[in-house]
Amino acid sequence: MSTLVQSPLQALLQTTSSAGQVMPAVEAGAVSRTAAPHTFLAVTTIPVGTNPVGLAFIPNGDLYVANSGSSNVQTIDTATDTVIGAAIPTGTTPAWLTVAPNGNAYVPNNISNNVTVIDTATSTVLTTIALSGGPAAAAVIPSGNVYVSRFAANSVQEISTATNTVIGAAIPTGSGPVGIAVAPNGKAYVANRNANSVTVINTATAAVITTIPGFNQPNFVAIGPSGDAYVANIGSNNVTVINTTTDTIATTIPVGTNPWGITVGPDGNAYTANRGSNNVSVIDTTTNTTIGAPIAVGNQPIALVVAPNNKVYVTNISGASVSVIQFDPTISSITPNSGPVTGGTVVTITGTNLTGASVDIGGNPATGVTVNSTGTQLTATTPPGVPGPADVTVTTPGGSTTLVGGFTYFIPVHATSLTATPALTKLFPPHVYFPFLTATLTDQVTGLPVPNQPILFKAGSNVLGIANTDAQGVARVNETLTLTLILLNHGYEVSFAGAVTPTAILSPSSASAPVVEP
Repeated sequence: MSTLVQSPLQALLQTTSSAGQVMPAVEAGAVSRTAAPHTFLAVTTIPVGTNPVGLAFIPNGDLYVANSGSSNVQTIDTATDTVIGAAIPTGTTPAWLTVAPNGNAYVPNNISNNVTVIDTATSTVLTTIALSGGPAAAAVIPSGNVYVSRFAANSVQEISTATNTVIGAAIPTGSGPVGIAVAPNGKAYVANRNANSVTVINTATAAVITTIPGFNQPNFVAIGPSGDAYVANIGSNNVTVINTTTDTIATTIPVGTNPWGITVGPDGNAYTANRGSNNVSVIDTTTNTTIGAPIAVGNQPIALVVAPNNKVYVTNISGASVSVIQFDPTISSITPNSGPVTGGTVVTITGTNLTGASVDIGGNPATGVTVNSTGTQLTATTPPGVPGPADVTVTTPGGSTTLVGGFTYFIPVHATSLTATPALTKLFPPHVYFPFLTATLTDQVTGLPVPNQPILFKAGSNVLGIANTDAQGVARVNETLTLTLILLNHGYEVSFAGAVTPTAILSPSSASAPVVEP
């Protein structure tokens, strides 16, 4: 008779379908596909170390990933989605890490039975805390300290983040505790994978409140916007929702195969890493139903986090990679929604998933596009356009969206001014010193001369002539033959009736000039 003995690593990170049953590893590169009107895809894949597991954002917005196979932590620059800097050494088999309010990262090392503490400002190891029992996952509690689940010791241990030491007695849980999440009411929910239960702990007193049964290999927990706890069940391919006020099960939600990881994003949706089907399910936490088809990612996704800009990062334990999901952008408003055909209007577009956006208005690219850190608002400068409504299109790595007729181009009204030069004449005997009357037309908005516009010259009711302005905005009429009329009316008048050009509506203007004898 032979007995199969599993190492702590096999026990913690094995692929299981039901209690005591080991399912074959998913073939490298295999992807589960589900027919749907629209399928979201991971927009990029970031190569990392061997067997990546946990993910945690650090204070500067970058992302730590714990590589259980290569026993280190790497940093992902979330602006470029690339690995930066040297790998940070840890103990053996780092798993699900967390970052405390003091900026230090706490990395449970399952095989070496310790916790690595990393200063995230310098990406250097501060210390290593001995902790037996196969530490698995870490979570921050309201005091700022950290809870660490001990998979092989069936307990949770508190670590002081001020002294980086173990404090208090171990808190008993069910068998095989893994994921921990803390609700707004201060209660911690611990998923006991082997006991098929969730332990509820009062983090203020470090005492067990209750144990909730009725799960199937629960592995990880996330807290929704309402305060409810969402528990991913590896063995039953679903998520169980716990009412954290009554600590009872509210409902279950079917997801993909073998959900190992779960998280809730800033949009309020929950996301599961379905290790058995190589995809991510999206749950609307307001209705507790899945949204659309599962999103294909890499080989055996095991954990995931969502950035403030709603990009989803997923570790693929058998793919040595992190998949990045960016959803289609949306536009809810554009302000202002109109501007001159000359362009140059700075607009603000509000929506979602706008990170990495380019903007077209009326089919022409806008310039100076900048997006805020949450991907919910951008500013851009409009290009020149044609009068009337124009479509506004935002394109990101995740897709594109169009607000039909979202911006209206109009021809702006520009005030004009006319100036006329005096008629230089001698009365007795009549004599013309300069043969032309001149008038200059200027755009008062741009300050530029206005060419190719007709100017009417009159003396009283008598028309002296009509002339178009030249490139300098000057119109000229010969005064030699009309000198008598000019003298009788003590000067002359000029007028511009207004006009519509491709770039502006020019308003009317007029002026008069006297007779001057040098």
